[in-house]
Amino acid sequence: MKGALNGLLALGSFILAALSFYQYRGSNSTLWLVGLILFALLFIVFGGMFLSGRVNKTEEIHITE
Repeated sequence: MKGALNGLLALGSFILAALSFYQYRGSNSTLWLVGLILFALLFIVFGGMFLSGRVNKTEEIHITE
């Protein structure tokens, strides 16, 4: 469940970043720019946590394979 929650939070952050970008282009308000930067960073963090949980940590990977 933890991985799915990180994926949903990443998706929500991406949607909010896109909406902030759309609003920023229309109004040129610095509040929307701050929201865009904040949600973009959250998207990167939650996306990285989601993708790092998808890696199989029990299997050893050898360079010769």
